[in-house]
Parts: sequence; C-alpha cells; structure tokens
Amino acid sequence: MFFDRAKIYIKSGNGGDGMISFRREAHVPYGGPDGGDGGRGGDVVFVVNPHHNSLIRFHKNNHFRADDAKHGSTKRKTGASGETLRLEVPPGTIIRNAETGEQLADLTRENQEAIILMGGRGGRGNIHFANSVNQAPRIAERGEPGEEMWLELELKLIADVGIVGVPNAGKSTLLSVVSGARPKIADYPFTTLQPNLGVAPLDEFNTITLADIPGLIEGAAEGVGLGHDFLRHVERTRVLIHLIDGAASDPLEDWAMINQELSLYDIRLEDRPQLVVLNKMDLPDAVAWEPIIEEEVKKAGYPFCSISAATGQGVREMLFRVKQMLDEAPELEIADDEMIIIQPEPDDAAFTIEREGSGWRVSGRRIERIAAMTYFEFDATLIRFQHILESMGISDALKEAGVKPGDMVYIGDEELEWGEE
Repeated sequence: MFFDRAKIYIKSGNGGDGMISFRREAHVPYGGPDGGDGGRGGDVVFVVNPHHNSLIRFHKNNHFRADDAKHGSTKRKTGASGETLRLEVPPGTIIRNAETGEQLADLTRENQEAIILMGGRGGRGNIHFANSVNQAPRIAERGEPGEEMWLELELKLIADVGIVGVPNAGKSTLLSVVSGARPKIADYPFTTLQPNLGVAPLDEFNTITLADIPGLIEGAAEGVGLGHDFLRHVERTRVLIHLIDGAASDPLEDWAMINQELSLYDIRLEDRPQLVVLNKMDLPDAVAWEPIIEEEVKKAGYPFCSISAATGQGVREMLFRVKQMLDEAPELEIADDEMIIIQPEPDDAAFTIEREGSGWRVSGRRIERIAAMTYFEFDATLIRFQHILESMGISDALKEAGVKPGDMVYIGDEELEWGEE
C-alpha cells in the first residue's frame, strides 16, 4: 500500500548533568573543583534517501527519540554526547509542525538534511562556578531537557511527467506500457486509488519518470472525492500528459473540466507545459473524435497527439515529444540541497502566573528550562535559583498575586514550597 501522509512524535536527547566534584589526592588536601560538564543530547535529523518512495515506516512506528547524553564526571571529564537520530524519508517529503501547521522543511534532493530538533545542551560542572570569593562551589547544572514535537509528514511525488485525466482514461495502462510499473488495471472508473511511479527508457542514456495521478473528477480542487490528496502530486511534475478518453461521451468536456480543476487547485498549473493525448485509437469512437479534438486543442494553443495505450500505437512517438517538452521546460523552483536547520525559538523571559489548586503555576519557556536544570537538593543551587526568580521579576509577581508561606509553586515538573522572607 502507498502511504503519503504520516503523523509522528519526535524528541531530541536530554543534555547530561554537570557534576559537583573536588580533587581528592593524597598530597592535595584542599583540592579545587573538578566536576565536568554533561554532554549534548542527540539531535533529530531528517535525511532524503532516494530509495524510499513512501512513508510506510512511519505508520509502523510513530515515536522516535534521540539518545540522551552522558553526565559529566570527575577530573573535569565531559560526558559523551547523545547519538543523533537520523530519519530517512523519500524525496518530496514536506515536514510540518502538527500543532501550528507551520512548514519546517521541504526535502527534495538526495542526501538533503534538515535538523528539526536540537539536543539539550549539557549542564555545567562546578569548575565553572569557582571564583575568588567561592573557591569551592557546590553548584552545578542539570542537563537541558531535549525538545519534543508532533510532526505531520506529507509526500509529494517527484516525477518529470504527470499523467492526468478523468477516471478510466487509460493512465495506468499507458504507464504499464511505457515503463516497468505494474499498477492495478481494470475496465471501470477509479481503478487507481494511489499514485504510481514508472520510469520509461527512451534510449541507452535517457529515461523519463512518470507519475500516474489517479483520475480526477469535477470538484477535485475543492476536495471532492480524494481530490486534494491526488492533486498535490501534480505540483512536482514539470510536464503534464493530459490523457483524453476517446470512448467517452464528450471527451472535450472532460478535457476542459480537468484543466479547470488543475487551475483552481494551483493557478501555476495553468502554465505547466501540457501535451494533450487522445487515447483508445483502437476504438471507432476515438477515431471519429480525433479531427474534432485536434482542432479544438490546437486552437487553444496546446500540442496534440493520438495513441492507443492498449496496442502501443503512437506511444513511442509521444514519449519523444514529451522528452522534447521536458528539455524546453524550466526547472521547478523547489528547495535547494543545502542543510536545513530549524532553529529553536530564543529563550523568552516572559512568564505567566495562574492559580492551580491550592498553589500557583508559573509558566514560561525560560524559567521552566532553568528549573529543569537546577539541582534543588543542594542549598547553593537552590539559592541561585531564588536569585534567578528575583532577577526575572517572578518573585514580585507571585507576591502581587497573593502567594503566602507554605503555598506550593509549580514550575514545569518541579514542586516548590514558598517560604518565609
């Protein structure tokens, strides 16, 4: 089965904790601090692998976590960094923030990478807190927590040529004839419920990649049927083969309707090079329609040819004509192959205070991360945290809100008791 959408959870690695340690040697009775820093948590990186053509692996498992870093150690040793998590996706994958809908990356080239989440930084060991006043600090930091996010992945097939048309126009048959693809084929509408890719060899050196886009119906641009799911795959193609069903009751009406749906979905598709191809020339109805359709199509400014996908009549000539159109068509303006780095939002000192049960909830990106990195079991680090609350204006804001001694104050996952001044 073809999977072109997925929703996944990702989390970068936590930074390692900094260490509180002092030199202990036989001839150094008053050794100074030597606690090392924690390592950096692993990043979450998406990388394009051209050998993948669907998002099926993300349906089997939709939770992914990078490795946490190791903690700092004695003798100023820094903990090992967490291993980066590299998730392989097919070319044409778009990554969005599932909560906001913001597009984070559009991956189109082989080996293109996007760093979506960066690992938490390591906490500093007590070697960083020594000064002339406090030469033996019992202060260190815990590692910064990794970030987490729900993502929506969407795959837009990348092909040179998109084959469009009404249901049962013969798109799948044409793809099977010109390439090694084996899509499901039958004599009834909507046989194709998923896009199919095929590679058509022209000669020893040249090939064309074609995408058989499932049959479009009136209202597809508004999402009727599976319209949006199908139409987005057309966006990546540089040339369109508009296949007309020569056995239809009014092929010209079908052709006009599909063109309208394409332009309603994306106005840029109006200018996409399009070869109009009348199919089923092995049938009398198609033979009768050919001169009428050719006249109308050429009058509208489109190139025209006629084939029989079932017998192969005119198919080879059609492919060389498409190749000529590809050579003349401009490259699509899509993302380049440079590494994409999604920078986390800068720390924000803004905070809010709300009543929560019998206590108070302090919320804010910066203060929550500082709380997560604080060793509350040590007096020195607790005092340092109190100073941070005062410098950020949180202590005054809590007093103004009505906090009293003995009240619980919740910051992130931490629960603290408000004490006497």
